[in-house]
Amino acid sequence: MASALVIFKPDAAHRLAVRDALWAWLREERGWKLSGLTWYRPPAELIQSHYDFLQGRPFFPWLVDFMTALPVLVGRVEAEPAGLDSMRYELGETRIAESRPGSLRERFGIWGGINCLHLSDSPASGDKETQLWGRYLDLTHGSATLEPAGERPDHTFHLRSLFNQVAARSHTELATQEATKLLNAETDLTGDGFGALCRILLGAIG
Repeated sequence: MASALVIFKPDAAHRLAVRDALWAWLREERGWKLSGLTWYRPPAELIQSHYDFLQGRPFFPWLVDFMTALPVLVGRVEAEPAGLDSMRYELGETRIAESRPGSLRERFGIWGGINCLHLSDSPASGDKETQLWGRYLDLTHGSATLEPAGERPDHTFHLRSLFNQVAARSHTELATQEATKLLNAETDLTGDGFGALCRILLGAIG
């Protein structure tokens, strides 16, 4: 059996309808076993170590802010290597514009690297990542409370269009305002928490 680290990134952890859909997929456990899922706000040094291969890239400061600004959901998956390959196929490619149609990232990712879930990309990286994160929290068990989304909407495709407009510097102010309204409808975050969500998502555009 191989291990893999799974993380509901902030765009999945706090957009409730998206979180519901991804949680429904993960708990199906078709060929994989979820050891636990825990709410955790990672410190900057953990994210810097996790993404050490990206240090020096222009977007690295944003990436650290993105992954530390709010609590995320962290868990460990165990499966045969073929089972993890199947999970990665269903998840889709890292960049949203390149994600396979029908994949989870194509359905729920917003823009660029705002791609819902992290899943270790190989048995070697799974071992490395679970050992690294295991120094900070217990990955062997955990039962996060996930309130159902209820009537919360999923505005992924509208948000994707608006983010593309902001990136293209087209109707930037109006697109930003509309994206903020849609995000507010999707989440139960308020105050500083909601402000942080908007900042880290729109901050991906640079």
